[in-house]
Amino acid sequence: MSTMAQQPVVRSLLENDLYKFTMWQALLHSHPGAQAEYAFVCRNTPLFPLAELKPAVDAELDRLCSLTFADDELAYLRGLRFIKSDFVDFLSLFRFQRRFIETRVNGETLEIVARGPLVHVMAFEIFVLYIVNELYFRRLPEDENLLTVARARLREKIDFLKGLGDELCAPDEPFVFFDFGLRRRYSGAWHEEVVRTLAAELPVNFRGTSNVLFAKEMGLTPIGTMAHEYLQAYQSFGFRLRDFQKAALEGWVQEYRGDLGVALTDVVGMDAFLGDFDLYFAKLFDGLRHDSGDPVEWAEKALAHYRKLHIDPRSKRLVFSDGLDLPRAVELFRRYRGRVMTSYGIGTNLSNDTPFAALNVVMKIVACNGQPVAKLSDSPGKTLCDDQTFLAYLRQVFGRKDGGS
Repeated sequence: MSTMAQQPVVRSLLENDLYKFTMWQALLHSHPGAQAEYAFVCRNTPLFPLAELKPAVDAELDRLCSLTFADDELAYLRGLRFIKSDFVDFLSLFRFQRRFIETRVNGETLEIVARGPLVHVMAFEIFVLYIVNELYFRRLPEDENLLTVARARLREKIDFLKGLGDELCAPDEPFVFFDFGLRRRYSGAWHEEVVRTLAAELPVNFRGTSNVLFAKEMGLTPIGTMAHEYLQAYQSFGFRLRDFQKAALEGWVQEYRGDLGVALTDVVGMDAFLGDFDLYFAKLFDGLRHDSGDPVEWAEKALAHYRKLHIDPRSKRLVFSDGLDLPRAVELFRRYRGRVMTSYGIGTNLSNDTPFAALNVVMKIVACNGQPVAKLSDSPGKTLCDDQTFLAYLRQVFGRKDGGS
């Protein structure tokens, strides 16, 4: 057995995406009694049935539920301007509860469901995803050339950016990208090597990571604001369904008072989002994040919306984060340079670009407070909601004629 296979997958409770902490704090303060359910799904076909991983996944979850935050980790979080002291006090007492998460085998399918208080189960997601990923890749045949290939591909990426020289390093408008690769990484050790290498070789362009542990250990900027689950949860909080986006954005504004000002746009599609993103929100938020649909179409709609509200788009930022690689990110940078500030979150293409195909795994909120929640994104196939009645109602309320899912 390899050294990697002997090591536990989860090294620290701080090794989570930043937006988990920011959403966690906001929901703890606003809806501490909410109940939720999250479900794991693999969207592509693995090389062997994931059901075979159940014993190893169970062992990792058992261990995860024994961990607590270390004092230096809590001190780091307390030092982030937007993290409040009472939330850190909560984390100092927090421990995952094993009774809130279960694994099941359904034929060759591995099912993982987290069900319980929202502020207890929401943080399972990222850990479950990278536990499954790393255990999966540990089971594949060991190939001494795998990391050689992965390092060569990383070198090609770095050389690609360096080869563009001054074009990407202008002091007033450099090309800026971040690591968003925690959830689907090949391994923790490889992910760390990638981030350290990028930070050392591309200091002008590489500006941070969503991995809070890496940010702490490497002195990088932790990156993240909100994800779909935050807005989806508001579908169950007693507001008119038509008003849930406005309620969620208002909740965010009240929690962060100007910090973390990038809003996610695709829970019910860009058009429906812009219908709620009025002058008030457009002035309060620094920018928008793209996570589904055609990025150019999305960006042009965003710029037109800002102009309609008599806001100079050059004062705002668009963050692209949907399945990007560096060439596509540079292409978008060139298209929008001088028109709007941009930055790019790149995940699997950085942390899992090996000869083996990456798993397309997700673990999404599917119910809250006893009712279904869902998103109608601008890309097909991105929903885990099985309640067709609720989906039809959601489409009707927001005027979705395309059957977006």
